[in-house]
Amino acid sequence: MKEINIDPITRLEGHGSISIFLNDAGEVENAYLKIPELRGFEAFCIGRPAELMPIITTRICGVCPVAHHYASVKALDAAFHVTPPSAAKKLRELQYMGYVIYDHTLHFYYLGGPDFIVGPDAPPDKRNILGVIEKAGLEVAQEVIKHRAFGQKITEIIGGKATHPVSGLPGGVSKALSEESRVSILEMAQSSVRFAQFTLGLFHDLVLDNPKYMEMISSDAYTMRTYYMGTVDARNRVNFYDGEVRVVNPSGEEFSRFGPADYAEHVSERVEEWTYSKFPFLKKVGWKGFTDGADSGVYRVGPLGRLNAADGMATPLAQAEFERMYQMLGKPAHGTLVFHWARLIELLYAAERAVELASDPEITSRHVRNMPGEPGEGIGIIEAARGTLIHHYRLDQDALVKSVNMIVATTHNYPSICMSIRDAAKSLIHGGKVDAEVLNKVEMAFRAYDPCFGCATHFAVGQMPLEVQVFDGNKHLLSRVTR
Repeated sequence: MKEINIDPITRLEGHGSISIFLNDAGEVENAYLKIPELRGFEAFCIGRPAELMPIITTRICGVCPVAHHYASVKALDAAFHVTPPSAAKKLRELQYMGYVIYDHTLHFYYLGGPDFIVGPDAPPDKRNILGVIEKAGLEVAQEVIKHRAFGQKITEIIGGKATHPVSGLPGGVSKALSEESRVSILEMAQSSVRFAQFTLGLFHDLVLDNPKYMEMISSDAYTMRTYYMGTVDARNRVNFYDGEVRVVNPSGEEFSRFGPADYAEHVSERVEEWTYSKFPFLKKVGWKGFTDGADSGVYRVGPLGRLNAADGMATPLAQAEFERMYQMLGKPAHGTLVFHWARLIELLYAAERAVELASDPEITSRHVRNMPGEPGEGIGIIEAARGTLIHHYRLDQDALVKSVNMIVATTHNYPSICMSIRDAAKSLIHGGKVDAEVLNKVEMAFRAYDPCFGCATHFAVGQMPLEVQVFDGNKHLLSRVTR
């Protein structure tokens, strides 16, 4: 049996490698995405003062620290039996919209989007932000940089720091928002709405109007029927900050719905010997291996998971694009590459929602914290850019951490990512013939999820080394491809 190793895989946060096994006929038998990083955050948080958790957990990732910050803060709200004031909730959500703006912008233009904007067949040195600039123009690049900075500036104004926020506290936030800052955020949010509309227009022109891309999006190589999970409000509309977690089956029917305190009744995890990351699945369905369909407990989270699990968006422009997507693709949409379209709809929603929140008179209220009560157990759930994020803490009587469990978005998606890579490889690799273009299309299967396996390891211009080795059944090296 031949083995192809893609190590390391590129344009993601963290490190991983792909092993593709070929039979004697050169056809793909299986593929594995291996995560060799063991970070151990859950273990070394034990014994820490609870109030440090929102600061410590932001260091899990330099791209999604705001998500970890507020999942942690919400877990402490529950653990200390305190409800934040209305203004504090709105400030938290407004900061969160800034995070979604910069994170979704990062992925589309720097990480996943170059496969479409520049093209999957382009040379490796062009499939990056520099290739995007060359294809779309310098003015577009300036807008990308500016609006990603806007998202980070919103986070900094409210959160105290652009990358690792410090403002969230059990029962609220540490400071109120000034009128001057409110106006500044409103202007940045309004500009971000226009930028999101432009980006969607670019996606329509370069992807949706390209028959070759649409054939790829709907192909068996990138299609998988799974369950979908996402947080929704009382009207089943997408909500990043608060609500209930809703799960729909592969036909789009509601399968379950639960609040943070009940997550363990619905989600379980298993381990495999070849990776440090766990594999979550729906308890009521069970683990049936790496297979899709209604009989498999595998589910997906993230932009496509949220939109499939919801009945709509809570802002008008995003809702119109939501309807357009499902009119074209049907609901739920099962194409893995549709994650990119869903992500841009969420970018527009986040910008629109930021405008709403920055226009709310209550956003500058001085009442931004209620004092916490006695320590106990708390669970916080929030929608990270990559999907549902769960923090679960148990505190002792001195408010020291006794136990921690965290299920991050990429962990939820890990079974599906492995399956997506396998299916893409099976569809694209035949007769043992492998080249850089084929391998990039295999990588596109995982990049659509925007996975975050480590902590802010970014090689946006394609400098991360990659080597593919092909071995025969006796482990003799047959060929080597590097870039």
